[in-house]
Amino acid sequence: MLITRTLWMATLAVTGLLTGCALTPDAAAPASGPLVIQQQGSFAAGGTVLTTPGPYDNNRPTAAGQSFHGDHLYAFYQVPVHPRPLPIVMLHGAFQSARSWETTADGREGFQTLFLRRGFPVYLVDQPRRGRAGNSTVATSVEPTPNDALFFDQFRLGRWPHYFDPVQFDRKPETLNQFLRSITPNTGPYDAGVISDAMSALFDRIGPAILFTHSQAGGPGWLTAIKNPKVKAIVAFEPGSGFLFPQGEVPAAMPSAAGTLVPEVVSQDDFQKLTRLPIVIYYGDNFPTEPTAERGQDNWRVRLAMARLWVEAINRHGGAARLVHLPDIGIRGNTHFLMSDLNNVQIADLVSKFLGEEKLD
Repeated sequence: MLITRTLWMATLAVTGLLTGCALTPDAAAPASGPLVIQQQGSFAAGGTVLTTPGPYDNNRPTAAGQSFHGDHLYAFYQVPVHPRPLPIVMLHGAFQSARSWETTADGREGFQTLFLRRGFPVYLVDQPRRGRAGNSTVATSVEPTPNDALFFDQFRLGRWPHYFDPVQFDRKPETLNQFLRSITPNTGPYDAGVISDAMSALFDRIGPAILFTHSQAGGPGWLTAIKNPKVKAIVAFEPGSGFLFPQGEVPAAMPSAAGTLVPEVVSQDDFQKLTRLPIVIYYGDNFPTEPTAERGQDNWRVRLAMARLWVEAINRHGGAARLVHLPDIGIRGNTHFLMSDLNNVQIADLVSKFLGEEKLD
């Protein structure tokens, strides 16, 4: 629920008169109840413009003489009253959009609202060639290929059609219906460089901020931090791609039942840029740390193993990276979507603790 700043201030004034107490910024940011937003909006960032030579004929229009704007991102933002200094930018993963961070599939508040309530301006991104940023400068084919069971397994809700026990996912049929309808295709080829270029343009526009990434956004997230020093921290939820290592220190590829995970190489100078900011990585539950023939679980085994090597490399070069495997700290049942699981408030509390320790709040 949104209420205007004027009405909210009037309400606070009346409440203050009735109680005789001064209201602090913390008191103005309740954990529940009305959500007070002082500003919201949306815009595009980054992208390119293609042009076709020749004269444009309005009576017989063709591509000649026209331009095409594409490969930008879409950002929707909200700024709460008494905002904290650093906004949070949230970038989704594969086959997803900004909806990943919004209301959960079972109807609870997602990370967008949870962190707004904690005082952070929040920017939700649809990456280039996805969702509301669908104009791609490179063509692709989108086929209606059935994939619900694949994603049920891949996102670790369970082994289709049975849920894991325990799992932090509501088992009502409508919840699964909503979850599967959040899946959306690429409208052009996935390109981490295109995404990170647009993300860097976003940071140029909004200034210093904290970056949250999920899954496939891990790789573009690291690249964004390399390209733009305005990225002040990264919170990565189950990064699944683009693990960057410096030349001469690239580990071996890791085969799994879901395919081979291949690390990527960057220059020593670029890698060193990742050591200047605090980074935390979170992985959930219901996948083994030893090889298995189960595709949906083995996929995450190698990503966790590669992430451990990546964190070691960052810290070996003087960085400040942490990796948290939630079962190791007694938090069990999480799917691939930690930010929307039934215990997402508990996960948000972990993130808030990290941000506080790093003096980013």
